[in-house]
Amino acid sequence: MANVRNAARPLSPHLSIWKWGPSMTVSIVHRVTGSGMATVGTILFVWWLVAAASGPVGYAAFLDLFTLKSGALNIAGYVFGIGLTLSFFQHMASGVRHLFLDAGANFELGGNKRTAYVTFAFSVIATAAFWIYLLEKSNG
Repeated sequence: MANVRNAARPLSPHLSIWKWGPSMTVSIVHRVTGSGMATVGTILFVWWLVAAASGPVGYAAFLDLFTLKSGALNIAGYVFGIGLTLSFFQHMASGVRHLFLDAGANFELGGNKRTAYVTFAFSVIATAAFWIYLLEKSNG
């Protein structure tokens, strides 16, 4: 019975026939940033707990990676920090966008595309502003 197909029933389209759009991209990026922040955040939290439990030397080694020393942050600290900040702002912006979509607004094609692009622009601008503020504050 499972092999019998109704010829009048349409086949479900797959991704190869859909044209990529900004709304599809922002939806997928929202999922990736959420999963990424949860995974990286959990790893960093467990690493911090192990470092704190291992004593002053282990904790100092952890802090060396994520704190400024004479105005210079370790490159790995920048990668984690900027990556998590960018992920946070992107996830937050697309979450607000999805909130409006869930409320039934912004389904017009033009507005939907614009808000998808705005989430990417906002995340880059907010990340840059946050890190400029953070570095200016630490140098001042």
